[in-house]
Order: sequence, then structure tokens, then C-alpha cells
Amino acid sequence: MKSPFYLAVSICLLISIASCSKDSGIKLQAHDNNRMMDSVHVMMSRMDTTKMTNDPDIDFAAMMRMHHQGAISMANLEIQQGKNDSLKRIAQKTIEEQQKEIQDLSRILAGLSVDNSDPEFTMEQKANMGKMDTTADIQLITGDIDNDFATLMIVHHQSATDNASAYLHHGHYPDLLDMAKSMVKSQTMEINELASWLIANKRKP
Repeated sequence: MKSPFYLAVSICLLISIASCSKDSGIKLQAHDNNRMMDSVHVMMSRMDTTKMTNDPDIDFAAMMRMHHQGAISMANLEIQQGKNDSLKRIAQKTIEEQQKEIQDLSRILAGLSVDNSDPEFTMEQKANMGKMDTTADIQLITGDIDNDFATLMIVHHQSATDNASAYLHHGHYPDLLDMAKSMVKSQTMEINELASWLIANKRKP
């Protein structure tokens, strides 16, 4: 579940960007025409159509692997088309870290078989995915790659921390528990970094 602090920050950012858009003439772009949003939708479609096993270890690893692939797609787009060096460094770090974690998740999945059933975790994971989908769809997207990368990566990372936090309450596999703890820490730090960038780089006409 999103913390009250994160919800407050999100609302403030939305109001700030909306006010800026209204007063300064910033043009918004339809989500269906936005390449960064397209990466989010492709990721969500893959996750939505994946059959859950109700085993927290398997489902967390499988979903996070797809989740990471979505982040890599977004980061590649930022590197290819973005203009801000700070965001490009974040994008490169994201690619390197999440490619490594995808390898680790694949290795772990190869050695797991379904031997736990925890429908409560499945419900939490589905709820977190739904929240990400809804939250992404209400963001104000400008068509500026840098702005859209920072905006949507915050949503992406918050979803990852939500899922990782849920797994910490339901999971059993030691390596995955360690990964979940690391995800919460590292992606919370990046959320703060990206939010600070958005606040400091309000778009001007």
C-alpha cells in the first residue's frame, strides 16, 4: 500500500504540473501516442495475462522479472531520446541493476517448484499491479522524454516497492527476501531522486 507521504507527494506533483500546464501553456500528450507510456502498457499487459500459481516465491520472482523488463525498456528509451544527463545516468544505472536482478530471478525460478499456497499474497500482488496501472493512466504526460521518464519511473518504482514489501510479509526463499529488501531501499532512493528532479525542472513555455 502506498504510504500517506508518497500519496501526498504524488498529489502535489500532479497539482503542480497541472497548474503549470494551465498557466504556462505546456501541451500534454495523449497516453496512446506516448512511447514511454507504451512501455508501461506493454509491461502491464504481460503481467496481467500471466497465470498466478499462488506461491509467493514463484509469483514474486516471475512478476518482478517482467516488471524489471519494463523498467529497462523505459530506461533504454530515455538513453536513446532523452536530453538530461542526470536522468540518463539514472537510466543507465537502472538497466545495469535490473539486468543483473533479472538474471538472478531467472536462476532462482529455475530451481523452484510450487509448494506453497498463499492466496492473500496473490490478491495483494494483483491489487498492486492494478494500482500501478491506474496511477500511470492518470499522470500528466507531455511528450518530453525526460519529464515522462521521471514521472512514470516513479510510478514504476513505487509499484516495485509495494510488491517487494508484500513479499517480505509472505515470502520464504532467503535469496528473494534479500532481493526484496534491497529493492525497497534502492528504489525508494530513486523515487526521491526522480521526484526532486521533477520539482527542480518544471517545464516552461
